[in-house]
Amino acid sequence: MTDSFGTKSQLKVGSATYDIFSLGKLAKANPAVNRLPISLKVLLENLLRHEDGRVVKREHIEKMLAWDPKAAPETEISFHPARVLLQDFTGVPAVVDMAAMREALASMGGDASKINPRNPADLVIDHSVQIDSFATTAAMQENAELEFSRNQERYAFLRWGSNAFKNFRVVPPDIGICHQVNLEYLGQVTFRQGNVAFPDTLVGTDSHTTMINGIGVVGWGVGGIEAEAALLGQPITMLIPQVVGFKLTGNLPAGATATDLVLTVTQMLRKKGVVGKFVEFYGSGLKSLTLPDRATIANMAPEYGATIGFFPVDEESLAYLRFTGRPDDVVALTEAYCKEQGLFLTAGAPEPVFSDTLELDLGTVVPSLAGPKRPQDRVPLKDMKGGYEKSLVEMLAAGKSKGEDDEGGGKAKAPAAAVPPERLQQTVTVSQGSESYKVGHGAVVIAAITSCTNTSNPAVLVGAGLLAKKAVERGLNSKPWVKTSLAPGSRVVTEYLKESGLLPYLEGVGFHVVGYGCTTCIGNSGPLPDPVANAVTEGDLVVAAVLSGNRNFEGRINPHVRMNYLASPPLVVAYALAGDVNRNLDTDPVGHDRNGKPVYLKDIWPTNEEIREVIRTAVKPEQFRQQYAHAMEGDTLWQKLQVSKGNTFQWDAKSTYVRKPPFFENLPKEPSAPKDISGAHVLALLGDSVTTDHISPAGNIAKNSPAAKYLMAEGVEPKDFNSYGARRGNHEVMVRGTFANIRLKNLLVPGVEGGVTVHIPTRERTTIYDASMKYQQEGTPLVVLAGAEYGTGSSRDWAAKGTQLLGVKAVIAKSFERIHRSNLVGMGVLPLQFEAGQDAQSLGLTGHEKFSITGIAENLAPQKTLTVKAEGENGTKEFKALCRIDTPNELDYYRHGGILQFVLRQLAKA
Repeated sequence: MTDSFGTKSQLKVGSATYDIFSLGKLAKANPAVNRLPISLKVLLENLLRHEDGRVVKREHIEKMLAWDPKAAPETEISFHPARVLLQDFTGVPAVVDMAAMREALASMGGDASKINPRNPADLVIDHSVQIDSFATTAAMQENAELEFSRNQERYAFLRWGSNAFKNFRVVPPDIGICHQVNLEYLGQVTFRQGNVAFPDTLVGTDSHTTMINGIGVVGWGVGGIEAEAALLGQPITMLIPQVVGFKLTGNLPAGATATDLVLTVTQMLRKKGVVGKFVEFYGSGLKSLTLPDRATIANMAPEYGATIGFFPVDEESLAYLRFTGRPDDVVALTEAYCKEQGLFLTAGAPEPVFSDTLELDLGTVVPSLAGPKRPQDRVPLKDMKGGYEKSLVEMLAAGKSKGEDDEGGGKAKAPAAAVPPERLQQTVTVSQGSESYKVGHGAVVIAAITSCTNTSNPAVLVGAGLLAKKAVERGLNSKPWVKTSLAPGSRVVTEYLKESGLLPYLEGVGFHVVGYGCTTCIGNSGPLPDPVANAVTEGDLVVAAVLSGNRNFEGRINPHVRMNYLASPPLVVAYALAGDVNRNLDTDPVGHDRNGKPVYLKDIWPTNEEIREVIRTAVKPEQFRQQYAHAMEGDTLWQKLQVSKGNTFQWDAKSTYVRKPPFFENLPKEPSAPKDISGAHVLALLGDSVTTDHISPAGNIAKNSPAAKYLMAEGVEPKDFNSYGARRGNHEVMVRGTFANIRLKNLLVPGVEGGVTVHIPTRERTTIYDASMKYQQEGTPLVVLAGAEYGTGSSRDWAAKGTQLLGVKAVIAKSFERIHRSNLVGMGVLPLQFEAGQDAQSLGLTGHEKFSITGIAENLAPQKTLTVKAEGENGTKEFKALCRIDTPNELDYYRHGGILQFVLRQLAKA
C-alpha cells in the first residue's frame, strides 16, 4: 500500500474504530473532490485504497482529481470491486472454469487449492425455474420439483463448489432473484474487511446488477469472463467515465407507477445516448421516491444503456437498511462512513459538476407500456390500440409473421405488401375442455408478474393485488387463453401479500405463485397450453405477452409470441382480464361484470392512499428477518442432493450438464505471439442490433438443432432438453447453440431465419455449427461481419466463448455493446470496428470474400488501426478497421489467448 496522498485515517463508530482512506483529507489540498459526482468519489476512494505504484499509480488518482466532465473518456483506471454476484445461468460456467483451472494449475506444478475466489462471491440460483404449471395452488411445488429433476447435476455441482471453494456462498433455488436478494440481504452499502471500512462495490454476471445502485452501491453487470477475473483478484479495467446528471423534481401523479416512471426514464436516456456513461440521479424529486422505486430505475440501466444508474445514500437508504432487517451496527457504520466521506446526499448540498444533465418533472409521467420489441419503445396507455394496429400491419406486411424483421435482423426486408382486411381480422376457434373461444391477432396469451425490476417493489405488487381484489368483487376473471403467473423476486413478497389478504384475490384471477426466480423475462415462460399454441400456429397469429419485466426482445419470451409489452404489475393483471392489446384501456372496458355492465380500468384501479395503507399495515421488517435467517439452508430437495467431496471435481463423462471445458487443454507455460489473420471466410453476415440472445440463446433448444442432435445422441429425450441457459456448464451444447437463435438473420442466407449459413468454398447451405466444424477441419480461420450495437442485451459469456470455439478469430462490426466487446477480448477473439460511415454494405462486401487482417503481428496496441483485405470474385477491397482492444490489460489478455489463460499463467509463475 503506497498512500502517496497521505489519506489513511481512522473513523470511530460506537466502540469500534476503522481505518479509512479519507476523501475529506484529500479535499483539503484538492477542493475539486467536493464537486465530483458521488459515484466518481466511490471510484476515487477505490484508487486511494488500492494504490500500489504498479496497478494503481499516483497518476491515476491525479487524473481522477483533474477529471474533465466534458472530455471524452481516455484515462484508464483499475477498479477493484469488493465482491462478485453470480446467478446460476452465468455463474455455473464460472465455477466450471475454476474447477478446470484447479486441475490445470496442478498439471503446471502449482497448488490446486490456490484457485479460490479472492473476493467474496455469492451465487444465487434464480434463472432455472420454468413455468410449466400455473393458475393452481400446486404450481409452485410442481415447478420446483421439475426444476430439481432437470437441474440435479448442476445443483450438485454448485453444492460441491460451495464446499470446495473458500469465499464462495450459494443461495439455493426458490429463495428469490439475485438482484432482489442482493438489495434486501446481501448488499452492505459500507463494507468491512478486518478493521478497514470502505464502500460496498461489486460486479455481477447479470446486466441488471445495477439494481443495487438504488441503495447507493456502485456496481454493474459484466460478462462471466470478466467476473471470473474479478473472482480471481484481477481488477476491472475501465476508462474514467462521463457522468450524466438526471434531475428529478415533483411527485408521481395518481395512477402512475414506478414502472411508468422507469419506462419514461429509459426512453429519455436512450434518446440522450448514455452508453458507457454513469447516470447519477439528483434533485428534489428524490425525496418522493421510495427505495424500491429507485431500485426499479437503477435496475433498468442496461435498457437505457448506462453503465450504472446511481442513487446516492441518503436517509431513505438508511431507513430501507433498517426496514429490511440489517443489523444496527451495519446501519450505524454506513451512516457514519458515508457522512464522513462526503458520500451522503443531504438537502441543500451543492450540486456536483456533471458531463451533461437532463430533467424530468415526475408529475408529467403517465401510465405506459413498452414494446412490442424493445424496452425503450414506450407507448402511453392511451395510445396502445393505435400502436398495436401499426405494429401488426408492419409485421404482416413484411411477409408471413415468422419471417418478419426483428431486433436482430439486418437491413434486408421483403417489400411491404398491402395486408388484406380479412388477414387483420383473422381468428381461430379454440376448444379447451368444455370451453370454446376465438383467438385472434393481439390476443394476450401470457400475462406475467415477473422479474427483478418490479417484483422488488411493494407499491406495484400491492397495486396489482388491490386491482385483482376489485376485479374479483365485480365478477371479472382472466380470459381462458391467457397464461397467468406470479413469480415474486423474494419470499418476503408472498408474506406481505398473505398478510394483506390480497394473495387470494390474485389467485382468483389466475395469478398464483409459480416460483421464486427469473421466469418469463429470461424466456422461462414455459410452453403455452397446446390448444392455444396450435391456434397460433394454425392461424399464423401475431399474439402478445404483457409482462412486468425489463426485457422484451423478440424470440426471448416465448417462441409463439411475436409482440411483447413491458408493463407495471397492475397493468399486467388488467390485460389478463381484457385478454388482448387491441383496445384502449383508457376508454374501452376491461370486461363486463356479473350483470353485463362494462367495467373500466378507472373503476378498479387502486388509489395511492389505498396502496400506502396496505403497505403500512402489511409490509413488516420481521418478514425480511424471518425469510433471510435461513436463506442459505435451502429446502429438503436441496438438502437431499448427493454431493461429491474433495478439492477437485470428479467429472462425470456421461453428464450432459457439467463437462470439463477445453480452454486449458495442453496450455503452454508461455503464450505464442499474436499472428495476422489470412485466408479467413465469413461465418455470418449480420445486421444491426444483433443481441447476445441471437449469438447465444438462453431459451428453448429446437428439436432439429445441432444441440438437440448432440443431446439425443447422448440419450436425452426432447422432453428433457431443458434450456441453453440451464446447460451452460456443457461446452458441447453451448458451442452448438452459438448463433442458433430461431430469429437470427444471417444475410449469407437471405430470407431465412435461424442458425444457418453457407460453407463458401462448396456453396453448401448448412448449420453454422456444422459449417464451423468443416472450416476448422480445413484449417480455415473465420470472421463475423456485423452492424451497429453488436452484442447488445444481457451479459452472456457464452456469446464470446461459443464464438471462440466456432473458430472465429475476429468480429468486424460498426459498433459493440460494452460487455460483449470486452468478453470477446477475454476469449482471445479480436473485435474490430469499421471506420465511421462504413459498414459491410457500404463497402460492397457480400460475405463471400476471403479476408486477411494485418497489423496484429507487428506492434499490436490498444485502438491501433489495422488493415483488412477482402478478396472476392470482383477483385480486392481494402479498408481500415479500429482494433477495439481498448486497454493495456486487455492487450495482455488477448496475447495470452484469453483472460483465464492469463490468470492461470500468472498463478503458475507465483
